Amino acid sequence: MDLLDNLLLVFIGLAGGVAVGSGFVAFLTVLDIIPRLTVITRTKGSIHLYSYALIAGTLVATWADFREWEGSLSPVSTVPVALLSGCFVGLLAAALTEVINVLPILSKRLGMQSKIIYLLMAMVFGKVVGSLIQWIIF
Repeated sequence: MDLLDNLLLVFIGLAGGVAVGSGFVAFLTVLDIIPRLTVITRTKGSIHLYSYALIAGTLVATWADFREWEGSLSPVSTVPVALLSGCFVGLLAAALTEVINVLPILSKRLGMQSKIIYLLMAMVFGKVVGSLIQWIIF
């Protein structure tokens, strides 16, 4: 029974990793996050560097997580890390705000121009209900 339990854990772990990885890749590709970041920062020629940095960051973070690596920085050395993290979050937020322009196009194609508020409310309530289910049940 111990072998069966271990195999089940391996299967669940791999399935979870595939699900999270697929969601992350879908997020990046469907929303065109990297190309939008290059447009915002006016660095279209460096789009490959963005991709390489994303892959390298993912690999290093996975390796550090598997090795249970813990780093400690002095308060002064955390300033550049915080600035770079803030720049990343700000650029990501700026790229995501451009995605909002998709909603009017979607409502036009679905023939829901006069009912765009219902489309927005369906998205909001879906997110709220999904979050509540996640928090309460799981």
